[in-house]
Amino acid sequence: MTQSRRALITGGAKGLGLAIARRLAREGVTLALLGRDRTALQTASRELDAAYEIADVTQPETLAAAIARLGPCDILVNNAGAATSQPFLKSTPDDWAAMIAVNLTSAFAACHAVLPHMLACGWGRIINISSTAGLKGYAYTASYSAAKHGVIGLTRALAIELAQTGVTVNTVCPGFADTELVQRATQAIAQQTGRSEADAKLALTRYNPQGRLVTPDEVAEAVAFLCRDAASAMTGQSIVVAGGELT
Repeated sequence: MTQSRRALITGGAKGLGLAIARRLAREGVTLALLGRDRTALQTASRELDAAYEIADVTQPETLAAAIARLGPCDILVNNAGAATSQPFLKSTPDDWAAMIAVNLTSAFAACHAVLPHMLACGWGRIINISSTAGLKGYAYTASYSAAKHGVIGLTRALAIELAQTGVTVNTVCPGFADTELVQRATQAIAQQTGRSEADAKLALTRYNPQGRLVTPDEVAEAVAFLCRDAASAMTGQSIVVAGGELT
């Protein structure tokens, strides 16, 4: 199992990250959380008896320093991310850079920081949270989709490089999930189109053949499985949690 292991979760105090933290806690994993929201981190830390650090994941040196303060980890969940939506021709180079920084470069920097310990131990689990947008395209999300495709490319390359080290690297790709991120997306759709938020939510749930949003707990279950010793042959994979959206 994963008992006696220590997990670092970026963006671990809210949404998918918090659900993953709670699920790993039930596996007996010791937790370290990283994010920007001090209040949310303090609340999650009290609930889960977790260490935490406040850091901006888009700043690689700051991120590496925060990870060093938290100490070695056996499991890394690169969950921190953000999404924007706008027509491609209204996107700016700054928009592009922001999406790459928070969704892709942060994963690179965190992997870079934790891998020496994992390699020295001969055991490690890296789970990168991507999206179905990393496997297909959605209109008006060019920067976000490109970043999430990059996360999957990073996963596949690292998995091959580390295949004989005891460290596995996988991606979990949720569809639209019932999180604050999706709530903000529905609000943005409503504002941009003049539709109600209920109609905007329906526009997202229609991508899921089950006709619903994925729950954070469903994503967390996939992550928990990939962290186990029994998943040692699972590496370089993109696990889709999306109700049949991609088959």
